[in-house]
Amino acid sequence: MPGIEFLIDRKGRKKAVLIDLKKNKGLWEDLFDAYVAHRRRNEPRESLARVKSMIEGKAKRKARG
Repeated sequence: MPGIEFLIDRKGRKKAVLIDLKKNKGLWEDLFDAYVAHRRRNEPRESLARVKSMIEGKAKRKARG
């Protein structure tokens, strides 16, 4: 894959990757997004309905005052 290089140890195992960000910016963004999602997998979640309700409540309070 152009713009991707692997660092290999003495036994031939891939240990690290070098990504050319000019050629693979989208790939890096996808990898980073996956990392963040994985890291946050155990955080509390809100339902879409609850988030919409909270946003609507803030908008109403802001409009009043």
